[in-house]
Amino acid sequence: MSTLAVPAPEEGWRRLDKRTLLVTAAVMSGVAGGAGVPAAIGLAGGMGVGRALAWVLPAALLLIAGGTGADYVRWRRTRYRIGTDRAELHTGLLLVKRRSLGRERIRTVDLTANPLLRILGLVKVRIGTGEHTGGESTLELDPVTRAEGELLRTELLGRAPAGADAGAHPEGMLSVLDPGWIRYAPLSFVAPLMGGAAAGGVMQVGEWFGVQHEVLVWIGDRFRDTSILVTVVVLLAAALLAGVVGSLGLWVEMWWNYRLEREPGGTLRVRRGLFTSRSVSIEERRLRGVELVEPIGVRLVGAARVDAVATGLTQDDDDKHTDLKTLLPAAPKAVADEVAARVLRETSSPTSAAGLTPHPLAARGRRLRWAVGAALVPVLVLVVLGLLVSDVMLPIAAACGVVLVPIAVALGLDAYRSLGHGLSGEYLIARSGTVRRSTVALQRGGVIGWTVKQSYFQRRAGLVTLTATTAAGEGAYHVRDAAEGEGLGFAGEAVPGLLERFLEE
Repeated sequence: MSTLAVPAPEEGWRRLDKRTLLVTAAVMSGVAGGAGVPAAIGLAGGMGVGRALAWVLPAALLLIAGGTGADYVRWRRTRYRIGTDRAELHTGLLLVKRRSLGRERIRTVDLTANPLLRILGLVKVRIGTGEHTGGESTLELDPVTRAEGELLRTELLGRAPAGADAGAHPEGMLSVLDPGWIRYAPLSFVAPLMGGAAAGGVMQVGEWFGVQHEVLVWIGDRFRDTSILVTVVVLLAAALLAGVVGSLGLWVEMWWNYRLEREPGGTLRVRRGLFTSRSVSIEERRLRGVELVEPIGVRLVGAARVDAVATGLTQDDDDKHTDLKTLLPAAPKAVADEVAARVLRETSSPTSAAGLTPHPLAARGRRLRWAVGAALVPVLVLVVLGLLVSDVMLPIAAACGVVLVPIAVALGLDAYRSLGHGLSGEYLIARSGTVRRSTVALQRGGVIGWTVKQSYFQRRAGLVTLTATTAAGEGAYHVRDAAEGEGLGFAGEAVPGLLERFLEE
């Protein structure tokens, strides 16, 4: 088995792969083309095609050459070294940066490759400690060969887990992609957002080419003999259809070739991506539990996704569009529970929520009041506008009230039914939410503190909100509106000795 060579203190410095210059040149060519084509079209109308190209082409070539030259300087001035105790990176020309991470502090080695990098057999490697200190806790090697990236990942994360029962839960594949899961993509909140983005994109492109007015006129001509209501419904349906198509494409790009596996040494690895491949590794010794997430759309059809609750899962600006903690995309709930059990090395998943303690009826009243109150806010605004500005607003306010109040009541009742908490072996379970219902299974040993919150209205109703503080995941997980005595008893039983000294019998 190959191992990463350990350099001597005075040698062993390595360069990034020189083909990064090809990648930069290709990217800058795309940027120059995207900016130059609209500019050339605009200039051609006033000065002719030849003169327009004479202005645009030199600027495009200068942009490509400048970007590639800057990347050449970065490549020349960047060195990295993996030693017995530290991983080091030196880079910069005018402002020289020298970063060094102790190998015992390294928690993540993630690999990413966009289509250009994949064609050339390269990857971007991000080595991190998992600390929330920005770039100071991360070394980024952009790019190295894929073989080098895999070797770095294996060597830097090759540590045995503490107390793992490898016999009962052997290494290997935990979950693979089922193409049928794509049916859940349009049920997420992404579809309407992408529909709105598509409509805005059409108008933006029209503005670039100076035909925005013509686009609006064309749309108006299509609906000249149609009522305003029908026009609005048709346009919204078209935008939603575009959003559905976009959400399907985004799902395929993000989750194609998905695999979740447990590697030797106790590392969970998620690999996914159609064009841009991603590899995210999570050491099991950093895992403190899992979270079963059920957005209302996928929950209505019996599906859920699984997120890791782990320390050190920071997310840099370059990866803010991805969710590094997701272990399983939206899938049938039975599959999600099974994957959660495999990840936690349990025979059955604590997230199945069997036997959770329900919360008192006073919690239902609070949710109904909050939901109905939120629904009445736009109604009251429309009523005020109707009284002060125009009577036309009053029928609209009445229609909104008729539609929104029943929906609010249904959501409030569902939010109450979703409340629950309990204990399952080494894990405490907390469930809440309606638009986004989550069930977290958190290791009791990972709880480092409890926060007890009780407002004036909660005191009158005999309710309390408990917050389990942990160094993993979101950092705090809530048990909302539990009965006061029962909730405090639950906290004391979940983590003995942590809360009792602050309680009175």
